[in-house]
Amino acid sequence: MTRTAAVLALLLPVSAAAQLTEPGISLELARHRAATLSHLRYDVAFRLPASLDSAVTGTLTLRFHRQDDGPLILDFAEPDRVRAMSRGAEPVEYSAVADHLVVPAAALSGGENELTIAFEAGEGPLNRRGEFLYTLFVPDRAHEAFPSFDQPDLRARFRLELDVPAGWVAVANGAVADRDSAGDRVVYRFAETAPIPSYLFAFAAGRFRIEEAERAGRRMRMFHRETDAELVARNVDAVFDLHATALAWLEDYTGIPYPFGKFDFVAIPSFQYNGMEHPGAILYRGSGLFLDESATRNEELGRASVIAHETAHMWFGDLVTMPWFDDVWMKEVFANFMAAKIVNPSFPELDHELRFLVAHYPGAYGVDRTPGANPVRQPLENLDDAGSLYGAIIYQKAPIVMRQLERLTGEAAFRAALRRYLAAHAFGNAGWPDLVAELDREAPLDVAAWSRIWIEEPGRPRIDLIREPGAIRLLPSDPRGDGRVWTQRTRVAAVGKGSDGAAGLDTIVTVAGEPIGLRMDGATERAVLPNRDGLGYGLFMLDDASRERLLHELPSLPEPLSRAVAWLDLWEMMLEGAVAPPALMDVALRIIPAEADELVAQQVLGDVPDLFWRYLDPVLHGRLSAGLEEALWRGVLGAEDASLKAAFLNAWRSVATSPEAVERMGALWSAELEVEGLPLSEQDRTRLALHLAVREAPGWAEILHRQREAIENPDRQERFDFIRPAVDADPAVRDSFFRSLARPANRSREEWVVAALGYLHHPLRAEGSLRFLRPSLELLPEVARTGDIFFPTRWLSATLSGHASAEAAAVVRAFIDERPDLPPRLVGKLLQEADPLFRAVVLRK
Repeated sequence: MTRTAAVLALLLPVSAAAQLTEPGISLELARHRAATLSHLRYDVAFRLPASLDSAVTGTLTLRFHRQDDGPLILDFAEPDRVRAMSRGAEPVEYSAVADHLVVPAAALSGGENELTIAFEAGEGPLNRRGEFLYTLFVPDRAHEAFPSFDQPDLRARFRLELDVPAGWVAVANGAVADRDSAGDRVVYRFAETAPIPSYLFAFAAGRFRIEEAERAGRRMRMFHRETDAELVARNVDAVFDLHATALAWLEDYTGIPYPFGKFDFVAIPSFQYNGMEHPGAILYRGSGLFLDESATRNEELGRASVIAHETAHMWFGDLVTMPWFDDVWMKEVFANFMAAKIVNPSFPELDHELRFLVAHYPGAYGVDRTPGANPVRQPLENLDDAGSLYGAIIYQKAPIVMRQLERLTGEAAFRAALRRYLAAHAFGNAGWPDLVAELDREAPLDVAAWSRIWIEEPGRPRIDLIREPGAIRLLPSDPRGDGRVWTQRTRVAAVGKGSDGAAGLDTIVTVAGEPIGLRMDGATERAVLPNRDGLGYGLFMLDDASRERLLHELPSLPEPLSRAVAWLDLWEMMLEGAVAPPALMDVALRIIPAEADELVAQQVLGDVPDLFWRYLDPVLHGRLSAGLEEALWRGVLGAEDASLKAAFLNAWRSVATSPEAVERMGALWSAELEVEGLPLSEQDRTRLALHLAVREAPGWAEILHRQREAIENPDRQERFDFIRPAVDADPAVRDSFFRSLARPANRSREEWVVAALGYLHHPLRAEGSLRFLRPSLELLPEVARTGDIFFPTRWLSATLSGHASAEAAAVVRAFIDERPDLPPRLVGKLLQEADPLFRAVVLRK
């Protein structure tokens, strides 16, 4: 036991002392500090050198009020980087224990305290590039860069100073209060922030361009590195308009004005996430804001949704923050839930129930159907594991659940409860129990009891459709066999053709634990959809007659939402072995030339490559590929707008393998072939070049060389250079690339790594890339330790994406069996991402 640990043991029970100073930030430590510390202020200064070979240095003056007579525990993952600590003019002796700096009680006083710490910043969350830098401290990475109390319920006011190279600009949470230039350096001083948690503190600096706009009296600035002036001009007004629309909607819905003063955002090249909600300095992935001229309507919707999501966080997560990351899902669900409401007025021509279905249900089912499924709200003992909480259950299932809750409580009551919740806890912390209490004041149901199944439990119900003479029954059950009951509403309807021409069944029902019987007068020949409006959630197992009718009639169903729901139900039944993959491909081939609704077309086109490569027996590829290629190419030529043409092109490019198709791909890349109404951007041609290399098209190396020369933006050049070895025809080059990923520095551009792994494990290369599977899985714990929150899942997804063989499945199962030391949440992620592989092996038989 170290001297500091011994001191702690005298002040606290031994078990508590160990928990307070264990690696990461334990729940016990967080509770102790939240009870004893308040009025936090950070004055922090960083000097950002021009060279990546030089360290970022900093000074922190930390002020706080203390109600404790024991030692103070600060978080800093690299304590050897501390250069000095003082209180006033007096040096302070401290000890390093795990990820902490322990300051003895003798160096402190009751009440107000001030410590000054000189340090060298940890590199990981600073995301340093040659000409720019940006921070990313979520969920608990602030203490990897500078000493802090790195927990969400210790909100603090931050005042930042940045000393940067001349020619750089800087942006942070606060507004610029002062700016000085001296020689080859510039110093930015930012105004003090409102109280925010450490994970929301942020800044970016570098050679950025700045666009400014005013909407409804509010000034906004966008920082970016895009060099294509036409691309910027084509997108900039839409980006500002979407932010203005979201802000106005949220102010009206919540009754609370935007709470953080100035409003800036930064478009980061190859950013790890779609966006990150730092107040006053939102970060986005640049490619998500600057859409190509050939962008699909789905991509436009995606951009609007991401902007609305991050803007909603200003209220949900930033103004009111969860006390602990077990409730991180709350800020994400309300950001996603509100985003779905916000984008509706911007796209009045779209069916938003359909949009919600295709945006949320496939992703949520993709986790909930697996043995690795996790509940919405997960227990968390240490913030070290907080990154593993993120995933489709938070981002896709939770909005579905919240929509169910809103329908059960009523929109007015739901909104009233949210308004009270936000007003009561503004600039503070509150969790799910606090909101449940507000909802229980309004709701006609027991929200706490409802929550125990929908929020605290993993998985989904199974609902079997049983056909009887003149009637149908819905039989809900718990796939786990524990008798759980998911109370929800769904719409049951007869659809498709019938000899009597009458629907005969169309009703909203509440499904709980008991069977439901419904009459089907005059509609006995029709297919029945037990989830007609896409509201219900679960594995809906259709009766034989409905399944067979939908396999024949789905393309001709009159309503787009019915077609989307029917496709989703058939897809899920295919994965359960109740629909043969070739039968579903037959449906897809009949939908492709006839589908008029772009969202439904996007849904089917998004599934077709997976259906083709993963679930069809390879023997069928030769028989079906020519017809599939031709059907998709006819869609490219025949679609009425550029958005749908681009969707067809993406699907065609994914499955094209014939010599004729590869030749056509090359002609598209070289511009010898042009599609009327579908302009191809530099990024489009880059993707074509990489796909040509994977297919080892004649002259593939020269194609890559010429494409590299055609890329003008330096950030995209770097990305291309990184990915290029992953598509090389030489196995030795691919081997060398993969081995390079063992070094953390080579995994720092996470978006590049994921893209490269996708090419490395392309289905056409699956046999050769099988040798990378076990080493990739062995790296998983290290990837989780060093990467950002989504990286482990994306690493697994890209690694397993091209594999469908029994050999690949055996590698994954052996790894799980032979590594009992793996953290349970990582095992869960692996089971989630490997589930399609395991099902493919069964279905191909």
